[in-house]
Amino acid sequence: MATYIKSTHLNKMGAIFVAFSLYISFLGCVCEARIYTGKGAFVRTKGSNFVVNGSPFLFNGFNAYWMMNVAADPSERYKVSQVLQDAANDGLSVCRTWAFADGGGYNALQISPGVYNELVFQGLDFVVAEARKYGIRLILSFVNHFKDFGGRPQYVEWARNSGVQVSSYDDFYTNPIVKGYYKNHVQRVITRINTITQIAYSHDPAIMAWELINEPRCQSDYSGRTINDWVQEMALFVKSLDRYHLLEIGMEGFYGDTMPEKKQINPGYQVGTDFISNNLIREIDFATIHAYPHRWLSGKDEDSQMAFMQRWMWSHFKDSRTILKKPLVIAEFGKSSKDPGYNIHKRDSYMRDVYRNIFMEARSGGTVGGGLVWQLMADGMGSYGDGYEIILSENPSTDNIMSQQSRAMTSLSHLLRIRHHQHPPRAGSTFF
Repeated sequence: MATYIKSTHLNKMGAIFVAFSLYISFLGCVCEARIYTGKGAFVRTKGSNFVVNGSPFLFNGFNAYWMMNVAADPSERYKVSQVLQDAANDGLSVCRTWAFADGGGYNALQISPGVYNELVFQGLDFVVAEARKYGIRLILSFVNHFKDFGGRPQYVEWARNSGVQVSSYDDFYTNPIVKGYYKNHVQRVITRINTITQIAYSHDPAIMAWELINEPRCQSDYSGRTINDWVQEMALFVKSLDRYHLLEIGMEGFYGDTMPEKKQINPGYQVGTDFISNNLIREIDFATIHAYPHRWLSGKDEDSQMAFMQRWMWSHFKDSRTILKKPLVIAEFGKSSKDPGYNIHKRDSYMRDVYRNIFMEARSGGTVGGGLVWQLMADGMGSYGDGYEIILSENPSTDNIMSQQSRAMTSLSHLLRIRHHQHPPRAGSTFF
């Protein structure tokens, strides 16, 4: 999802803060730190399922894109801790968040190509360390497709400002200079040594997976081939740096030219991705879909939107099981308070339906690993609100639904582990 911060206030320390950050960053480059090399409980894939220590891993989780940005201010870090604690209390075990903030805006991580704000990076260090503390695994995204937090447009603007001939933001996927900027950022994040834990990100089991880009789209090529080439190149690059962590693309799930008949499942349009071919790339470990029928089909009534949701989920469940043969995560879904006729009951009903589909598919032997609701926040974060925010302490009915789903997925995981140990699966088979 595109994310937007309403607040436009500038960094209070201004140029002095940036200069100090760059100085600290320089020191960080020349100081030696310990790299963790022991074996940890990394999430892996086996066949078409997630595993931890060889046993099946199912989960319930959430999105909280804002964590690094908030944690950049030490006085605000308690909000990150509170959300992680509340989530852990509800049995949520996976969180997806941003490892990017590009450009000269407030709390930018990458100020310009290769130039980083060390204090913001330390905010990300805190997020990773706190997630480890509360037993929550992270999916970290490298860049945004949208302009929020800089994203793909900022990369292209950096190139244009340096004299590179670029014609559109889609040059992000093809221009070698822009691709070089992106690879540099990927390398900087993956090889980062956490200033709190002293563990390199590339060796930290608290990180479940890397995400190449949030919701990639390409208007200049609706076939999916341009993005396919980019994913192949970048996936190989990530795997050359990190042999421990899983990798996913960050896709919404739109179908492309590989199976034209599947396009009828799309919500009436294409975005330049191909769910089938993009996720068949060998270095991509699992597939993702996002689901926003209330936004994608805003002119339709609620029954039509929910009917679409059913088709969307079950089509991808089937394709992941029979074609991709890889795990699938419902990486974003939610209902906004800005939707016409919104109320808490409707949001709870929608979430209950999504959760039911996930559980039923997992129980019946599907490849779905879990779902990540968009999004959890702490109290007092109005500037980060987008209509989808859930504050667990203020929404007891929603809190109850989420904890029930966590218990159901955890119980199913335990059952599958027992079955797995009693009857180990044959090579290449699932655990079900």
